Amino acid sequence: MSGRIAVIGLGPGEARYLTPEAEVELEAAEAVYGYGPYLDRVPARAGQSRHASDNREEIARAGAALAHAATGARVAMVSGGDPGVFAMAAAVIEAIEAGPAAWRTLDVAVVPGITAMLMVAAKAGAPLGHDFCAISLSDNLKPWELVERRLRLAAQAGFAMAFYNPVSKARPWQLDRAFDILREELPGVVPVIFGRAAGRADEKIVTVPLAGARGEMADMATCILVGTTATRIVARDGLPDLVYTPRRADAGRAERA
Repeated sequence: MSGRIAVIGLGPGEARYLTPEAEVELEAAEAVYGYGPYLDRVPARAGQSRHASDNREEIARAGAALAHAATGARVAMVSGGDPGVFAMAAAVIEAIEAGPAAWRTLDVAVVPGITAMLMVAAKAGAPLGHDFCAISLSDNLKPWELVERRLRLAAQAGFAMAFYNPVSKARPWQLDRAFDILREELPGVVPVIFGRAAGRADEKIVTVPLAGARGEMADMATCILVGTTATRIVARDGLPDLVYTPRRADAGRAERA
């Protein structure tokens, strides 16, 4: 009998953001694989084995889970947010493509979750209301020159942007460099939203103009959204501002700073 592997998005943090489909898959799994901090978010269940690994071991983790599923087991692979956004779904499918033929016969399910950019956007209002893109600022799997090129072209094309993996101890300078590039292409008044730990008890959502955006405002728990020249801020007395990007391309433009 063929085994099953479900690649599951745990959402942004608290259990209330886990989808019913994800809950069903987790309850049915005989084994759960994942990066340690994500695995810690999954309640332990009797008879269910748990296999934690380090953050940079995606392909090895995927291979171990697939080999386990190939024995006929029902296996869950967990990711934070959505498994298809800079996460484990692509790693699992890459491992299937490069692995033994038996892995291609497995029952494979990708179970979506709320990803960080959508949670931060919801907390801020609707900054991704028009065309947008997501960019990982990590250069672990691509050259930094490609990151810079994509940032510049996305700004020139008028996309709102979501930044994943904005900083780390190994690359503390890259986020500031990214903001410098954007300031060459966009007005300084374009809103930049820093969403740290969105969806968790310690969340912090801060909006600043691009002119004042600094790398020190973020860490690896932060997802950053950058608006466009059309993105607007609706001020409200005694209530949080609402940031939104109109759905029409001609709905208004911010003045160049």
